[in-house]
Amino acid sequence: MGSFSISETGSGLIWRGNHETVLIEAWRPDSLRVRATKNRDFTGNDWALLPVADAPAPSSPAADMPTCKIDAGKVPQITNGNITASVTKAGRITFTNQRGQVLLTEYARNFKEWGGFASALNLDQREYKGSSYGNHKISQRFESVPDERLYGMGQYQQPMLNLKGCALELAQRNSQVSVPFAVSSLGYGFLWNNPAIGRVTFGRNMTEWTAESAKEIDYWITVGDTPAEIVESYAGVTGYTPMMPDYAMGFWQCKLRYQTQEELLGVAREYKRRGLPISVIVIDFCHGTYHGDWQFDERYWPDPEAMVRELAGLGIELVVSFWPTVEAMSENCMEMKDKGYLVQSERGLDATMLFQAPLSFYDATNPEAREFVWEKVKENYYDIGIKNFWLDVAEPEFAGNDYDNFRYHIGPVMETGNIYPVYYARNFYEGLKSCGEENIISLIRSAWAGSQRYGALVWSGDVHSSFKALREQIPAGLNIGLAGIPWWTTDIGGFNGGNINDPAFIECLIRWFQYGAFCPVFRLHGDRLPRIAPVGTDGCSAFRSGGPNEVWSFGEDALRIFERYMQLREKMRPYIKRIMREAHEKGTPPMRPLFYDFPEDKKCWEVEDQYMFGPEILVAPVLYEGAKSREVYLPEGCVWIQLCDSRHSDGKSFNGGQTLDCPTPIDEIPVFIKEGVNNPLAP
Repeated sequence: MGSFSISETGSGLIWRGNHETVLIEAWRPDSLRVRATKNRDFTGNDWALLPVADAPAPSSPAADMPTCKIDAGKVPQITNGNITASVTKAGRITFTNQRGQVLLTEYARNFKEWGGFASALNLDQREYKGSSYGNHKISQRFESVPDERLYGMGQYQQPMLNLKGCALELAQRNSQVSVPFAVSSLGYGFLWNNPAIGRVTFGRNMTEWTAESAKEIDYWITVGDTPAEIVESYAGVTGYTPMMPDYAMGFWQCKLRYQTQEELLGVAREYKRRGLPISVIVIDFCHGTYHGDWQFDERYWPDPEAMVRELAGLGIELVVSFWPTVEAMSENCMEMKDKGYLVQSERGLDATMLFQAPLSFYDATNPEAREFVWEKVKENYYDIGIKNFWLDVAEPEFAGNDYDNFRYHIGPVMETGNIYPVYYARNFYEGLKSCGEENIISLIRSAWAGSQRYGALVWSGDVHSSFKALREQIPAGLNIGLAGIPWWTTDIGGFNGGNINDPAFIECLIRWFQYGAFCPVFRLHGDRLPRIAPVGTDGCSAFRSGGPNEVWSFGEDALRIFERYMQLREKMRPYIKRIMREAHEKGTPPMRPLFYDFPEDKKCWEVEDQYMFGPEILVAPVLYEGAKSREVYLPEGCVWIQLCDSRHSDGKSFNGGQTLDCPTPIDEIPVFIKEGVNNPLAP
C-alpha cells in the first residue's frame, strides 16, 4: 500500500499518500469541500465558492461545529451537520447523510484499497496525467447508482431533463452554458469547482469528471432532504441573485437589429399607440462605428440622450447590446493591445473571432482591462442615461472553439476558460454599483457557477426557429435554474430561420410566445426572414438587419393571441415580483420541475415537459406542430383549477394525482392554478 497519513486540521481532515494531498473541510452547514493535488500546495483559489466568512447567512439555524474522528482501527471521518465523509487508508472517500445512507463514493479498481476492491485494472479514484503549462489532466471518478436521477449542470441543447446517462462537455459555446452543479435524486448536490475545459460522464457504470488542464481537484458537496434544500444551500455558498427590477418583469421587445434611432423610437411609439404592454426595448449590436468603439454611430443615432428621455417618458426601459470584441479599426484597439488588455493567442494571430473583420476579445479576467472598459461604457452610455446592458458573445465565441490556443490574464483558457462570463458580468455589475445603481440586471449569453450574484440574466443563445428547438428549451431552462441561475429566458420564436410569411413558423412562434409568458423574462427576439439591407456601407453599419419582429408583424390572428398573453403577463406582475424575491433571498428558481415543489410524488420526477412557474402555477407548453391536445400530469396532494381561457380564471377544478388529456387550440396552452391560493391570474 505504501505510506500514508491522516491528520486533523482546523475544520477538516488531511490525507497524504502516494505524493498526493487530500483536504476535506467543512464549508457551510451540511456541506463539505474536497481538494486534492500532487503539487506542493493548494492554489488558494475559491473560484465559485464564497469564502466561508463572506457567505450569506443561511435561513436555517447554523449547524453544529464540524467534528473529526481519527480512531485507531476505524475509518477516519469528518461530520458537518448532516453530511459525513469517511476516508480509507488508500484515500478513498465515501459520503453519507445523517441517516447513514451512502450518497456518493469514489470509484477505484486497484490493489491498494484496504478492505475494499482488489482489481488488476489499476484504476484509481483520482488520476493525474501530465499536461501543458505544468498542470495535470485530472480525472475524478465516483461509483454510479443506475437509477439515480441527476439535474442541473447549466444549459445544454438536448431534450433530456434527467442527465443520467449523458456525457456533457464542460465548456462554453453559443447556446451551451456550463454551470457544473448537479442535483441528485439521492439527496445531495455536487459542484465541480473547477473552471477548466473538460467533460463529465454520468454513466451507468461510473461518474467521471475530467479537467483537461488543472492544478488540483476541487469539489463541494451538500446534502438535503428535498431538492429545494439542496438548491438553497448551493445558492448560499455561491451567492444570491439581486432583486429583479420591476421593469424587467414585463414584456421585452427586441429584434436583430434596429439600425437607426428613428426606427427604434417608431416601434416604441407604435406599441404605445396600440395600447400594448411593453416594459423594455433593446438596441442590438452594430450600433457603433467599429467593434470596440463602444459608442453610438452618430450618423444613425444622432441624439441617444434624447432617445433615452423619450423612452422614459413612454415608460419604456432601454437595454443596449455590448460586445466584448475589438477590431483593428477601433479607436481603442492599439491602446488595449499595448497594455495587454486583449485575450492573447498562444500561436498565430491574436484575432480570436471572425465577424465582419478579425476580432479580439477584451480580457475580462484582467482587473485593469475591466476598469478601462467600464470607463468607456460609463462615458458613452451610462452618462447619457443608459443603465442596462446586453452582454453578448460572453463565452467568448473563439474561432473553432480552439480553447488550447488562447490565454487569459488569470491563466490559459484550457485551465480557466469557463469562468470568463463570470468576470464579464462582474465588470458591469461592479461598474454600475460604483455609480450607485441597485437591482442590477445584465442580459448575457453565458454563465458559470456564481454568475447569478452579478445580476446575470442568461438567455439560451442563437437557437433555431423550430419546434425541435422549442422542445429543447424546456429542459434547458429548468436545468439552468437548478444549477443556481434563476434568471433565464429565450429568444421567443428562436433566433435563426423564422420567415414571417410562413404559417408553420407563425404557429411555432405562437406556441413559443405562450411559453415565454411563463418564463422568468418574457422577451421577443430573432433574426427574421426576409432580411433587410443595411443602412450603411462601412464598419458596423454595413451589417444587415433581420425582418420585422414586432407583435403586429405576423398577422391579426397572431396579434390577438400575443396581446392576450401580454395582458396575462401584466396580471402576473405582483406574483412574479414575489417569486423573484424568493430567488433573491433563497436562490429559488422561478421556473422549476414538478419534483421541486412535490418531491414526494414519484410521478413528478418522471415529467420532463411541464413545470411550475413559482409555487402556484403549473405550465404545460405545446411543443409539437399541429397538436390538438396534450397530456398534463397534476401533482397529488392538492386541487388544481384549469385556466380554461386566458381571459378568465374560473375554470374547472381537478384533483391532483391524475393525468388529463387537455385540448390545445392555437390560442391556448394548458395552465393550472393551485386551489386555495390568491389566484395570480385573476382579472
